[in-house]
Amino acid sequence: MVFNSAVIGLLALDVRIAQRNPRPMRPGEAIAWSGFWIGLAAVFAGFLYWWRGPTDSLDFVTGWVIEESLSIDNLFVFLVIFHHFGVPGRLQRRVLSYGFLGALLLRAIFILAGISLIRRFEWITYVFGALLVYSGIQLFRRPEGAQPQNSRLARAAQRWLPMTADFRGARFFVFDREQGRRTATRLFLVLLVIEASDVLFAVDSIPAVLAITRNSFVVYTSNVLAVLGLRALYFALAGLLQSFRLLHYGLAAILAFMGVKMLISSRYVISTPAALAVIVAVLAASIVASALNPAPPD
Repeated sequence: MVFNSAVIGLLALDVRIAQRNPRPMRPGEAIAWSGFWIGLAAVFAGFLYWWRGPTDSLDFVTGWVIEESLSIDNLFVFLVIFHHFGVPGRLQRRVLSYGFLGALLLRAIFILAGISLIRRFEWITYVFGALLVYSGIQLFRRPEGAQPQNSRLARAAQRWLPMTADFRGARFFVFDREQGRRTATRLFLVLLVIEASDVLFAVDSIPAVLAITRNSFVVYTSNVLAVLGLRALYFALAGLLQSFRLLHYGLAAILAFMGVKMLISSRYVISTPAALAVIVAVLAASIVASALNPAPPD
């Protein structure tokens, strides 16, 4: 209850700031906020160490690292969506703020459902493990031109929802006097696509954290504290995202590794410290490889 109250307060502050400052985060501001969220996660890990011991604390750190690293790949998707729809920088902040509100709710539902299924049907572990391996393979083979903005949801929304052809400031809905009814704006369509991409992202990320621990509190808090910092991280890395062109190979390897960890868990247990070491090593290798092999100039 205390944790959720604090999260609601932080989210309310975040939305309030986005409303009062309808502009994109400046690089320095984004880096400062990213540092704040990372520091908050570190403080919470220390609190868990004091309250519940080193095991839960290390599980939290590992879950947070998994969620945060996989989130970087999702930031690429956000970048593509905003570019496709031509969303002005001053509106991106608002979309991400409301998008992450929905993301937190979806994660809470997914986490509770996933843990309940595992506790009731142990064999679900193997289903999740196979899903992670499959997701890793798909991410490894991902075409560079993937366009989530052209998904079935986006096409259905444009077909069935009364919608404006352009943005109407920062509003998601406006009253159309000619039609005599409320109409969704183009910004609402962007929000729908962002939420849809996050659903697909959660399908991968939450089973990956469940491969570390079945403690619902640790899984939930690691996901929430990682997601809370995504908006600031997006603006901090927006200019650098294209530089990490090989990162998705590393993320694919992490997903496959966590899947294998779940699949072999009944016979061989990979410790959390060992899993964290593998994750950090793979991430570092993919980032270094990206730096050493930059994309060719257009």
